[in-house]
Amino acid sequence: MDLAHALKVALETGTVRLGLNETRACVEDQKARLLIVSRTCPDTELRQERRFRNVPVYHYEGTAVELGQACGRPYPISALAILDPGSSAILTLEPA
Repeated sequence: MDLAHALKVALETGTVRLGLNETRACVEDQKARLLIVSRTCPDTELRQERRFRNVPVYHYEGTAVELGQACGRPYPISALAILDPGSSAILTLEPA
């Protein structure tokens, strides 16, 4: 699966929250279905876990800047939460 394409489709057709604080809030509210975390995320707990409070965590191999670019944003994104994938098949990503 092309992660960049799946992210763009999820951002256009689904519900995605960007940023570490938003990601953690979605986990606390039990709304997140998948977390994507960059390798430069400042939250070591998210960076090291395969599941965070029963939510699968996909570890993006790139930096926060690269994750931001993959999302089509001009700023770094260290973590994001997928609440609704929309037309994307992003939830089929294997936690790594």
